[in-house]
Amino acid sequence: MAAAAALEAVAPTGALWGLVQDFVMGQQEGPADQVAADVKSGSYTVLQVVEALGSSLENPEPRTRARGIQLLSQVLLQCHSLLLEKEVVHLILFYENRLKDHHLVIPSVLQGLRALSLCVALPPGLAVSVLKAIFQEVHVQSLPQVDRHTVYSIITNFMRTREEELKGLGADFTFGFIQVMDGEKDPRNLLVAFRIVHDLISRDYSLGPFVEELFEVTSCYFPIDFTPPPNDPHGIQREDLILSLRAVLASTPQFAEFLLPLLIEKVDSEILSAKLDSLQTLNACCAVYGQKELKDFLPSLWASIRREVFQTASERVEAEGLAALNSLTACLSRSVLRADAEDLLDSFLSNILQDCRHHLCEPDMKLVWPSAKLLQAAAGASARACDHITSNVLPLLLEQFHKHSQSNQRRTILEMILGFLKLQQKWSYEDKDERPLSDFKDQLCSLVFMALTDPSTQLQLVGIRTLTVLGAQPDLLSSGDLELAVGHLYRLSFLEEDSQSWVAALEASGTLATLYPVAFSSHLVPKLAGELCIEESDLARGDGPTKCSRHRRCLQALSAISTHASIVKETLPLLLQHLRQMNKGNTVAGTSEVIAVCQSLQQVAEKCQQDPESCWYFHQTAIPCLLALAVQASMPEEHSVLKKVLLQDEVLAAMVSVIGTATTHLSPDLAAQSVAHIVPLFLDGNITFLPENSFPGRFQPFQDGSSGQRRLVALLMAFVCSLPRNVEIPQLNQLMRELLELSCCHSCPFSSTAAAKCFAGLLNKHPAGQQLDEFLQLAVDKVEAGLSSGPYRSQAFTLLLWVTKALVLRYHPLSSCLTDRLMGLLSDPELGPAAADGFSLLMSDCTDVLTRAGHAEVRIMFRQRFFTDNVPALVRGFHAAPRDVKPNYLKGLSHVLNRLPKPVLLPELPTAVRIAALQCMHAVTHLPTPVLLPYKLQVIRALAKPLDDKKRLVRKEAVSARGEWFLLGSPGS
Repeated sequence: MAAAAALEAVAPTGALWGLVQDFVMGQQEGPADQVAADVKSGSYTVLQVVEALGSSLENPEPRTRARGIQLLSQVLLQCHSLLLEKEVVHLILFYENRLKDHHLVIPSVLQGLRALSLCVALPPGLAVSVLKAIFQEVHVQSLPQVDRHTVYSIITNFMRTREEELKGLGADFTFGFIQVMDGEKDPRNLLVAFRIVHDLISRDYSLGPFVEELFEVTSCYFPIDFTPPPNDPHGIQREDLILSLRAVLASTPQFAEFLLPLLIEKVDSEILSAKLDSLQTLNACCAVYGQKELKDFLPSLWASIRREVFQTASERVEAEGLAALNSLTACLSRSVLRADAEDLLDSFLSNILQDCRHHLCEPDMKLVWPSAKLLQAAAGASARACDHITSNVLPLLLEQFHKHSQSNQRRTILEMILGFLKLQQKWSYEDKDERPLSDFKDQLCSLVFMALTDPSTQLQLVGIRTLTVLGAQPDLLSSGDLELAVGHLYRLSFLEEDSQSWVAALEASGTLATLYPVAFSSHLVPKLAGELCIEESDLARGDGPTKCSRHRRCLQALSAISTHASIVKETLPLLLQHLRQMNKGNTVAGTSEVIAVCQSLQQVAEKCQQDPESCWYFHQTAIPCLLALAVQASMPEEHSVLKKVLLQDEVLAAMVSVIGTATTHLSPDLAAQSVAHIVPLFLDGNITFLPENSFPGRFQPFQDGSSGQRRLVALLMAFVCSLPRNVEIPQLNQLMRELLELSCCHSCPFSSTAAAKCFAGLLNKHPAGQQLDEFLQLAVDKVEAGLSSGPYRSQAFTLLLWVTKALVLRYHPLSSCLTDRLMGLLSDPELGPAAADGFSLLMSDCTDVLTRAGHAEVRIMFRQRFFTDNVPALVRGFHAAPRDVKPNYLKGLSHVLNRLPKPVLLPELPTAVRIAALQCMHAVTHLPTPVLLPYKLQVIRALAKPLDDKKRLVRKEAVSARGEWFLLGSPGS
């Protein structure tokens, strides 16, 4: 028994010895992983591995020793977490001793030390011991790249886990690393080395007397001049090295005295990349520097930046120069001053003003813009800098504006003033008297009003922008200023000559109305109301809208200023009253005029969405009014021209947009109040909540209602399909059945389509469950009955299309069955072309129903999923289809591909993709010739490239396709 046990104990050692011999003497690589696996499994210990390697480690041949240490190091790299503290101590001592061995052994020794640097059981003091040994015994830069990288990894590991021990070395650690890094050239290693230097500085390691040496060993790479080789497997880019080195150079003020002269030298060089890198590095340095570091270099830095902005032909250099000036000024602004210290910011800004202000007064204005940009860059750095420069520059610019009489010169000066005014918006002033613009307010207003009355459109535009910025300054404009401003904006809003000015005036009115609602309510709304009265008077006299453009400008102005709740309560009633008035009497405004009012209402609804109070006010005011007008027009007894206008497709579509926009942002509670009125209106004819509800007949769009009443289902769709999903719809079962029935009504395509869309929109939001399954079964039965035969095949197809889209968007399992049914219709003689176009509907975004804004369930990747699930079937169908049906499959496929993002599409295409594309281009020639002729030359040119393809089959398909396109339109083809 004892003998057997002894044999079992010896057996693993014998197996281990065999693996060692295979690796060391047999030069096999596999045994290393096997030994590591056996150590992990507990078959034997690291100590047994060392014992088995004994003869190899003591072999007089360096290569054999290196091979033995390599095996041990590879095992340690996989098993370092299993080592005990005592084992780590012995291994460290062993490896440190081997650093003195032959140079062939060193790479394997370093790999072992890297493994040990990862040990949790590393006793205190050994990290310092290892690094001292490396610094003393190894000439790192004589090693190959991979071994140098190993040394950096050892240092990085110890810095991460043994920081306090390494800091105990003091500046010796910094000096040792300088020796290690000095002369490094490989970009892979430099990235690691730069990171180490950054950590040395940012983690407060002692630099001692070696600050300049550390700077020299890193700054010698500045500016980075590296172009990665083609097909570089490491993926290191020049920008990676630039940013990594910049992080080092800008990490400490201790480098300032060495770095700033270097940056100035490179900015003044002729190399564009060096200028950019230097200015960007200066920008980064200003985040950590103070007045002390910058003081001696400010004149030179300013001279270099000024020269680049004045003289450079590169916009990038100019931009970086201005950014650097901004950072310099910000640095000087935030530095704490001693009572007896010189105010460097004041003197720096004075130098900038001295060098730039005289250019603002030159008659030729050649250097006006560069000077203004420099001044604005400095002024934008701090409130103090902004005050200093603005108070010196604004009087000068105001004077120059009056000195120059030409509009283009005045525009230039006003644009500069605008730039300085915008900078003032960055800073807040608690004391009104401290605001630097207060002293210039009257002059600025006078100047702006002059610009607004100038014949030059471009000067007017700058004046409008300046007025907007002035208005944004708190408490700057007086009530008199505002009244004048509103008057000018009103006048500009009705300029017939130029569209730019009135569009800008409308935008400015909207912005300022938010800030000054009382001024606009008092001075602009009454004028716009007067304009509407003139229009209504024209209609009452039967003259018609003689001033169509002015009328629309008035409507646009009303919607533009509806940016504040108090103004909406004045503008919305005006618009609704106008809509009612323009449809009274014997003469009714044209379709375009009614649509224009609806568009203005929709814009007001959009502006109200951000304010819950305004949103609900708009909804409960506008929606009942619109519904009342529509119901009145739909009455069979109504024979006025009102009916002809309000029930037109285009007008109803405009009203749909208003109702949808007014509903999407309602809170669930308020939406529930509204739905309790609107659904009964359509199902039961309950008109009690409508204003002016004395209609001559009953409203029954789903019963025996007239075609006019059925058309109003589009308005119901706009409302219920825009509700939040968690709003319960009353009488839903009845509503869905009524919609389904109306969707297949062949007498009014508009009504049936609206009903189908409404049904689909409600299906999409309905939670999964038995009721949804019942609705789906009803829809499928209706579709199949309609498609089989009968007068409403087209309506049944439309229902199929919209139900399919509703399910595709939410990934419902039935969507695949319905899509297959749609594909089957591609071969239908009657519905085939429409089915092909249906794929466009499935893949595109709608505007009135099934939208994310309307709370529909739209999965983010639905297009990609539809592509993956259905394109193979479309391709198979294309190949199997008869010649006259192929265009339908091709058209459907093109709709799917056209809506898919290219980055998603390209990886999904098969590798024989070029052949398939050429076959498609060949098949396209079967489409009607008049449709294809406009693209003939473009396609022939595009098909020239694959004629030189490296694949013979591709060249063959290209020749065939190109030949067909050449013959397109020729006699007998």
